[in-house]
Amino acid sequence: MRRRGLGFVACALLPALLLHVVFVLSPYAQAFYLSLTDWNGVAGQARFVGLDNFRQLGSDPLFLAAVRNNLVLLLTLPLGTIALGLFLATALKFGSRGGRSGVRGARFYSIVFFFPQLLSVAIVAVLWGFAYNPNSGLINGGLRALGLDGLARSWLAEPGLALFAVLAVLIWSGVGFYLVLFSAAMDAIPREFYEAALLDGAGQWTTFRRITLPLLWDNVQVAFVYLGMAALDGFALVQIMTVGPGGPDGATEVIGLSLYRNAFTFSRFGYAAAMGVALFFGTLVFAVLALRAGRRERVELA
Repeated sequence: MRRRGLGFVACALLPALLLHVVFVLSPYAQAFYLSLTDWNGVAGQARFVGLDNFRQLGSDPLFLAAVRNNLVLLLTLPLGTIALGLFLATALKFGSRGGRSGVRGARFYSIVFFFPQLLSVAIVAVLWGFAYNPNSGLINGGLRALGLDGLARSWLAEPGLALFAVLAVLIWSGVGFYLVLFSAAMDAIPREFYEAALLDGAGQWTTFRRITLPLLWDNVQVAFVYLGMAALDGFALVQIMTVGPGGPDGATEVIGLSLYRNAFTFSRFGYAAAMGVALFFGTLVFAVLALRAGRRERVELA
């Protein structure tokens, strides 16, 4: 009976394993091989060039600018989104007078903040592209209506502002999901913990730091990894929103955009594959380091 059970399990897993090999592992293997060639992506046999593509990455100023911009996003996007998500979740959960219960209409506010998740990335990019328009955009129009004409800017055309304008859209579009995630995790924390802290005279900040954050740490860690991966991407928003795209002067260039341009504009598929492999290992290293750095003793709920 035991052998029959093992045979059944093997037969059930074999189709899924074959599909995984064909559609997941095989493309990875092909990308690794292409990164060692100078294939143009159209016809002819790919010429093996070894590590030349990777050596060229180290001297490519546009790729290095893309790496720098992705690192800026990596340092700011997870921290900004998680901090704002935790703040909003805590405010909705304990924002009433006295800090003992949620604010009135908390579910409605959660839906409002979550709404950007229902929109595709392309729609989000187009909408914010209109909002950032220097002449007829909502942001500059609002500033001028308030008499703050001096603050009006060409948000996506100034090198010092363009990347942070994209960053603001990334945070806006993602914070609703993490607000709902953290709110659901807070609902699982026993109320007795907060009642005991209240009786001990703990303030809201102390309660958050000593009770809420430790019990949400696993959720925060997962959110940090996912947002870090999003920061290492950023292709769609940059492609649609920015001039160039990747401009001005490479101020919003990201690795995904450089990869796309080299592959489908310059027909340098081997070089683009090398960028993809570099991005793959960079993402893998980040995920491992983030999980190890954030590892701490698990807090069990009684």
